[in-house]
Amino acid sequence: MAKPFLKWAGGKGQLLDEISDSLPDKIGECTTYLEPFIGGGAVLFHMLENHSFEAIHVSDLNPELVLCYRTIKTDVESVISHLRDLSERYPEDQDGKSDMFYRVRKEWNGKVGLADTATGDDAALRTAQTIFMNRTCFNGLFRVNSKGEFNVPIGSYTNPRILDEDNLRAVSEVLQDVMIHLGSYEECETLVDGRTFVYFDPPYMPISTTSSFTSYSKAGFGEQQQVELGALFKRLHEKGAKLMLSNSDPENGFFDELYAGFRIERVLATRNINSKGEGRGKISEILVTNY
Repeated sequence: MAKPFLKWAGGKGQLLDEISDSLPDKIGECTTYLEPFIGGGAVLFHMLENHSFEAIHVSDLNPELVLCYRTIKTDVESVISHLRDLSERYPEDQDGKSDMFYRVRKEWNGKVGLADTATGDDAALRTAQTIFMNRTCFNGLFRVNSKGEFNVPIGSYTNPRILDEDNLRAVSEVLQDVMIHLGSYEECETLVDGRTFVYFDPPYMPISTTSSFTSYSKAGFGEQQQVELGALFKRLHEKGAKLMLSNSDPENGFFDELYAGFRIERVLATRNINSKGEGRGKISEILVTNY
């Protein structure tokens, strides 16, 4: 089964059982599946493995992420070739690792803003570099600054698995019937009707005043964007679509008010974004559904 090729903050791999248990009883009657915040794709790959749809659309506002999905779909062997080269050149000593990581990061950052127009071998190389940095950087994060530059330092992994050929080919295979869009989650509204299932997994709301990690893309996703997403959720509910949304469970009960009238289930997830060990562990998250 295909699994995420990138480690993504807030990834849903560990919550697939809970998400599966919370799917609509008549999910088989849904002909279209939409996932507007694709992220690492754990839920997408699970849905493709276990359910059948006539149309599948995923999207994200992050052009680097969309480039990875599109290139793996259309030119996976070139991506594998570049990753094999990066993997074979990755040194054994830590100084050598650091030197190579920062050279790749500098080259990657030098072409920020070109992801949505990259094609051919340029696209394959950039996709490979993104996966390389994700596999070798601190905590396996994808994080960019306001300029869109990757700003995560190198990690301390002894022998990271940079290339997973079998999984990349499996991902490419299952993506063949998936439409991959670059754009805001709001654009999904035109694709929704009464036989659509939509799964929203937006950048999470900080769970307290001292925590925040929403830098998946340079655009950011703050409280106002959460409110606007809540309004879209209600509009799609009125269209008769089946909806599920994941988010954090902040201390102020923000989402209890925003999604009042819908079903809110709390689940526990282990998160490792905090750089301090004592800030990691099981935390409460929510699943909101309209059925």
